[in-house]
Amino acid sequence: MTTILPTPPARLRPAWRGMIAAVALAVTLSACASTGGVTGSPAPQRRIKGVPVVRQPARTPQRDAQVQMVPGLENVIGADRGQLVGLLGQPRLDVWEGDARKLQFTGTACVLDIYLYPSATSKEPRATYVESRRSSDGRDVDRAACVAALRSTR
Repeated sequence: MTTILPTPPARLRPAWRGMIAAVALAVTLSACASTGGVTGSPAPQRRIKGVPVVRQPARTPQRDAQVQMVPGLENVIGADRGQLVGLLGQPRLDVWEGDARKLQFTGTACVLDIYLYPSATSKEPRATYVESRRSSDGRDVDRAACVAALRSTR
């Protein structure tokens, strides 16, 4: 069904053009409005009568990190920082990222990154993952061989 608007008298036509232009501008600008998330602090939640309150689920206890088991890394995996320093010397880098820690040991043969994560059984983070690469070009090398090379230069 089509609605036909009456033609306004000639003296009102310029006013109608202005109103039509204003409505068109409002429609165009409303199409550009953001529908994304709210920035800043969230609005306070109101309780509506008869609507149940949804609560956030309780936080699950901290899970232990997945431990990398590789032959030749028995002295490294599970060690804390003090044990790693005793085994490999002072790290080149000691970086905290949240509750995780990264120690980097370097030698002429390779670079060894050891990642330590907290666990439910110990207060201090323990080594759970190791990466190694050649010092010269950054290509992957055997992790156990890198540990052995760093231990021999100590």
